[in-house]
Amino acid sequence: MNRKLIASAALSLSLLSACALTGFVQAKGSGVRPGHVKAKNVILFVGDGMGTSAREAIKLATVGTKGELSMNDMPYIGQVHTSSASVVTDSAAAATAMASGVKTYNGAIGVDVNHQPVETVLERAKKAGKSTGLVTTSQITDATPAAFGAHVSDRSLQSEIGKQYLENSKVDVLLGGGEDYWYPAGNPGAYPDHPAEGQSEASKGTKGNLVEEAKRLGYDYVTNAEQLKRADGDKLLGLFANEEMFKQHPEGDGDQYAPVVSLPEMTKKAIDTLSKNKKGFFLMVEEEAIDEMGHQNNATQMIKAGQQLDKSVALAKEYAKKHPDTLVIVLADHETGGLAVEEADSKDESGDEKSISGEDGPFDVAHSDQKFFADWTTTGHTAVDVPLTAAGCGGRLFMGVYENTRIHEALIQAMGLSRKE
Repeated sequence: MNRKLIASAALSLSLLSACALTGFVQAKGSGVRPGHVKAKNVILFVGDGMGTSAREAIKLATVGTKGELSMNDMPYIGQVHTSSASVVTDSAAAATAMASGVKTYNGAIGVDVNHQPVETVLERAKKAGKSTGLVTTSQITDATPAAFGAHVSDRSLQSEIGKQYLENSKVDVLLGGGEDYWYPAGNPGAYPDHPAEGQSEASKGTKGNLVEEAKRLGYDYVTNAEQLKRADGDKLLGLFANEEMFKQHPEGDGDQYAPVVSLPEMTKKAIDTLSKNKKGFFLMVEEEAIDEMGHQNNATQMIKAGQQLDKSVALAKEYAKKHPDTLVIVLADHETGGLAVEEADSKDESGDEKSISGEDGPFDVAHSDQKFFADWTTTGHTAVDVPLTAAGCGGRLFMGVYENTRIHEALIQAMGLSRKE
């Protein structure tokens, strides 16, 4: 018996050491092959619309030229091609590619170009006995989270997406905005219909009262930070706004990034809840405002949202250090705004009516007397590659240059999930 205990302890220690070597302890020269150790837990961060220049603007404004963001201070780096069935993707098709490994048409949620459902990594993790979670500052039924837990032909079918979360994919933790799609018209929830800051916002659910259904299915339902803090169940639904948890407008025109529950708070609660499962968990966390503010060419609020994402990543990395069988990934679904970071000098064309670019700033470079401009070239998405950073078990699988569909395959391999259930 003692020999068995010693052997078991030695095996456990070797597994933990191997996981540590794949990310949170320096990986160089470790010789650890990614297939040897499974990631028990995966925390996947999506900075919607966050291309390389957005990361750089967030970095400069936050830690300056000599510091480093938590999302950048990770040992494994990848470069992801972002096209869908079209040259330029939207969030729905991009998230479907990452979640299910297929290229599809823009607007598709968890279906291929023939409108056929394709299984997601979240669903496979659930079948393996893991807990699952989706967190976002957008509507919880918006494109990116939806593609991990639902299958519909059009991303606008948000009530159907919510219903599928509860009845089909059975996601354990759902935190974000979008209360309007969970209540039928004329039945406002915690957030009033037609508020002054958004007259068009009102309950518009098409699948009955999904909040009541969630309660019947055993979910704790919360609507503010204090309720979220007190919730202690294994299944959790939190809806913290009528629509998105921010107001996306041009700078000074009603724009606001001040979620009633912050992304770091939601991230921490999701990790605390999901980690009760001894078989592990899969969690996707999205910061949507980076994309929405990019569409408005609003660098001030884009940077603020990015800073909250980075704080959330720091929390996940702290968890992973204590639980080295955890994989943490930070990526984007696509780039928004055609952003460039420029030095603020006499050659700057800001304010030049003949300029084809829309310049934003100047912004202070943290811990210095320097400044920079954010130079926008479009209010839409672009086709450029986006960066990926990773740390932890299986992190090496994400190194290199590859299509966005590779994300799905690497996640499956990292967690050792079966491809056929």
